[in-house]
Parts: sequence; C-alpha cells; structure tokens
Amino acid sequence: MKVILLQDVRTIGKKHEVKEVSDGYARNFLFVNRLAEPATSGALAKLEKMKSASEAEDQELAKRLQGIARELNEIGLQFELEADEHGSVFGSVNKDAILKALREHGFVRNEHVVVTLEHPIKKVGDYVVPVDLKKGITANLKVVVKKK
Repeated sequence: MKVILLQDVRTIGKKHEVKEVSDGYARNFLFVNRLAEPATSGALAKLEKMKSASEAEDQELAKRLQGIARELNEIGLQFELEADEHGSVFGSVNKDAILKALREHGFVRNEHVVVTLEHPIKKVGDYVVPVDLKKGITANLKVVVKKK
C-alpha cells in the first residue's frame, strides 16, 4: 500500500515522502498514530501544496536567520563581573548566559540557537563566540567581559 508520511518515521522515511508499506503496518500503526495517510489522488495533490508551502516557509526562515546572523556579527554582548587584580572573574560566562542575554536583548526569540563555547569564559577580555543558527547559517558574536 502506498502512503504519504505526515511525520518522519524512523525506519520508513521522512515527512512528505510517498512510500510503499505493507497493508497491516499502514492500518495498524501508521494510520492509527497519524504518521501517514493513504496515497490517493486527492492526498497527492494536497501533498504538492504542502511541499510548496513548506519550501516557501523554509526560504522565509533562511532569510530571517541571515538577518539575525548579520545583526549578531555587528553587535557585541557585554558582561560585567566581579574580578580580582589579575583579571580572573568570580564566576564565568557560559553558553546559557550568552543565550539568555541574546533573548533578553531581543536578537533571538524562539529560534534554535547553538552557542559553540568549549569552556566557560573566566577571564576579563574580548572573545569571539561562534553562534550556529539553523540551515547552516553561523555568526560570530563578540563577547566582552569587563571588571565590575
């Protein structure tokens, strides 16, 4: 039986693909869990509309993420922490602190953002932190840690 996958199914395929599966598997698992629907002519026409809408959304998302990447390359975040006379801070600036600051300043809302920071920042100074956005778009964020 030919089915259209409505979600990614681990052993079968990706969302919006048309796959051939056994009748029992389709009726007893895929349809019951709303993971697929029968590949009728009406459903195939609906699939084409869904694919075009999905592609338009992906292009819009990529455009918005590129705008966010440009903003992140231009701006910098500043953290003021207590520090000793040698420049070692009491505490640190970690991935979570950077993400929280980005959300507080309104640069990212609910986008999935990955901050690449091998170790928390524990010294006063200027740092460049790579920020990975979806769709292979990355930005270099300048992080400044100052003594309070």
